[in-house]
Amino acid sequence: MSSGNDCQPQTLTKPTFGEREAAELVDRVFGLKVSWIGSLPSYDDQNFHVRVSAEGADEYVLKITNSEDSQEPDLIEAQTQAMMFLSAEGFPSATPYLTKDGNIMSLESGGARLGSKKYMVRLLTYLPGTPVAKITTNAQILYEIGRLAASLDKVLSEKFQHPSAKSLHRGQFIWNLANVPLLDQYIYALGQNKYCALVEQVIEQFKGKVIPKLSSFRACINHGDLNDYNILVDSSSASLENPQYRVSGILDFSDMSYGYYVFEVAIAIMYMMIESPDPLSVGGHVLAGFESILPLTAEERGALFLLVSGRFAQSLVIAAHTALLYPENKEYLTITAKTGWKHLMTMFEVGQEAVEKKWFETAQAYTQHAPA
Repeated sequence: MSSGNDCQPQTLTKPTFGEREAAELVDRVFGLKVSWIGSLPSYDDQNFHVRVSAEGADEYVLKITNSEDSQEPDLIEAQTQAMMFLSAEGFPSATPYLTKDGNIMSLESGGARLGSKKYMVRLLTYLPGTPVAKITTNAQILYEIGRLAASLDKVLSEKFQHPSAKSLHRGQFIWNLANVPLLDQYIYALGQNKYCALVEQVIEQFKGKVIPKLSSFRACINHGDLNDYNILVDSSSASLENPQYRVSGILDFSDMSYGYYVFEVAIAIMYMMIESPDPLSVGGHVLAGFESILPLTAEERGALFLLVSGRFAQSLVIAAHTALLYPENKEYLTITAKTGWKHLMTMFEVGQEAVEKKWFETAQAYTQHAPA
């Protein structure tokens, strides 16, 4: 989702390539002639949907990484190798098209902004499907997303081996869920409003109740950003009244880092709440799917409410900060804020005990019945 691999506030690092310049990049670096190109929304990288006049697969995503993350080639290597590994394991993740030199990425300069910034460039296979944000979610797909979150982390942690994987130890990465306390330096972006006090409450509770328990959680590699735009689905049934969905694509591995299994389910729950008309009911279905692969411990379950709240705070505060840097991208950056603040406030108004009861009872019901 974003740059910020240390605790310093972000600077202007987003690429600013025009479509013609991006098409020339594809030709020069990858040796492919572009027949059509269109920009795709992105947080602080730059993405283009590309069609080329080549044999075989002819659709790709040109991913131009922001200049800050581009200075960490080992990290991008690890993310790309993980995507390739997952694809080989049967997960619907993209794979890179090699450069003319036979590499998975290339460091290039360009874009409209002045200066000599360089950006890491990759050409990834285009994955078809509809973002979860664009469908009406039901219990079936929420359960499947929970299963996906657990399966993905489990196979990465148990089987993914590559020298670059050590770069996923990103201690001060602002999007790692362990780093909710680092939000202190970004709160200014909210201005003087009622949300500041809510975020400060989340941070203080997180410091007191989650941070001391981290050592008891089971460690793993997290995708870190299974949000409603990074999961693609297609319909596997013709029923309009009760559609059945399957995951057809997993996007954006730029927030990968070492974390904990419970982080992944909390992140998935938070983002699946965003578009739901009944957000508090979402968690139980996602949790049930996750626990069908990897049951949480009592300590992990006990932290789930504050982990979900912490991710809401991260998403809302960092988006407000980033929108100050990139006002032209404000609409995309603040998508979560349209309902996110309301959902976070509702969670705290209803209270941890009642929310957890709803989640855990829903998840428990799945142990007696097949998913809806």
